[in-house]
Amino acid sequence: MKVLKFGGTSVGSVENMSNVKNIINDGKKKIVVLSAMSGTTNTLVAIASNISNNMPNEAVEKINKLHETYFNTIDKLLGDESLNADVKNYITEIFNFLVECTYQEYSLNLENNIVAQGELLSTYMFHNYLKQEGIKSALLPALSFMRIDKNNEPDLFYIKQDLDILFKETPEAPIYITQGFICLDEDGNISNLQRGGSDYTATIIGAVIKAEEVEIWTDIDGMHNNDPRYVENTRPISNLSFDEAAELAYFGAKILHPQTVTPVRELNIPVRLKNTMNPEAYGTLINESHSENGVKAIAAKDNITAIKIKSGRMLLAHGFLRKVFEIFEVYETAIDMITTSEVAISLTIDDDRNLDKIITALEKFSAVEVDKNQTIICLVGHSIVNHQDTYKLFQILQDVKIRMISYGGSRNNISLLVNSNDKINTLGKLNNYLFELVTV
Repeated sequence: MKVLKFGGTSVGSVENMSNVKNIINDGKKKIVVLSAMSGTTNTLVAIASNISNNMPNEAVEKINKLHETYFNTIDKLLGDESLNADVKNYITEIFNFLVECTYQEYSLNLENNIVAQGELLSTYMFHNYLKQEGIKSALLPALSFMRIDKNNEPDLFYIKQDLDILFKETPEAPIYITQGFICLDEDGNISNLQRGGSDYTATIIGAVIKAEEVEIWTDIDGMHNNDPRYVENTRPISNLSFDEAAELAYFGAKILHPQTVTPVRELNIPVRLKNTMNPEAYGTLINESHSENGVKAIAAKDNITAIKIKSGRMLLAHGFLRKVFEIFEVYETAIDMITTSEVAISLTIDDDRNLDKIITALEKFSAVEVDKNQTIICLVGHSIVNHQDTYKLFQILQDVKIRMISYGGSRNNISLLVNSNDKINTLGKLNNYLFELVTV
């Protein structure tokens, strides 16, 4: 059995839903994971924000507008009057719930409940669309089996146990439809796997059922060798290893959730990236194989903060590094890049919620400098630190001011830190330096 995930754009219009229907209607058994329709999650987050800021009228206005959008989509999607009425009733119940939320006091639990409605809407609509088209499918409610533990990691034992039970209780069908992104936390409250989490849902399910393959369907022909939003003439990469894909996802490649390959890597379950609007394109195959050495792709991660910590004593004096890392541990803040000199350490974080507390703690034993508005440019490929053409990327030093370089920590990754204002220029120059000269 395969697991196929379709993103928000793939279910964002009647035409695209028709494409999804044609892709999955091949007679083979599969689980289909759906995101919310494109734009829905952003609107739901904005509604929650209005409630948080005590702006109920603005929240209700957004709810009513989104309700109307869904009714218009249903009228285009479902010509069957009975199914049309049934889906409208279901959707009206959800939007009535959202209106009720505007009269409640804001909490994270309330926001998670609001944001979860997007996937419930898309799966119910699509399930009934398949019914209209004479294609048998069954709904597997993600909130009946998808769960994270106290560390926000998937509880694979729980997921497998409850998914097995759900399969036994659900009438057999060639196509099972479930929601991506949403889950329960360890206390049974509605939570989620963060933005892009539908990819993660798909590979978690793939690992639990030991799927033949997991397919991630988006609106682009696989992973590109650079960011097509900023660089012209990028091209899809036919093959990536799990390590390469994980590095690219973590360092900003928007096509994948950062944790996507983690559940399937040890089981060697392939992940294939495909384009819903161009299903014949090869896309990108991610598995354990390394197809060639050298730089394959470049990704960029924004909203980075650089912190320079300077000691009055020699940096490697006993206990200095330990004290630094303990502070980041206390405030649960991950470090992306790190470099050292004799008396200073520079590092980067992408979560600055506790930045003031971290700085206060560090200043007790060191001088601290902070640079915001930074971007990590990540170059990824198998064994790139040993490749004969890798030196060419350092031509960038004559054109762009580089704040930090991380080289050698991984054979598959070299990272550069630049001011975010230089990001597009840096991506373009690296593209010219490397991909005109390195075979990918």
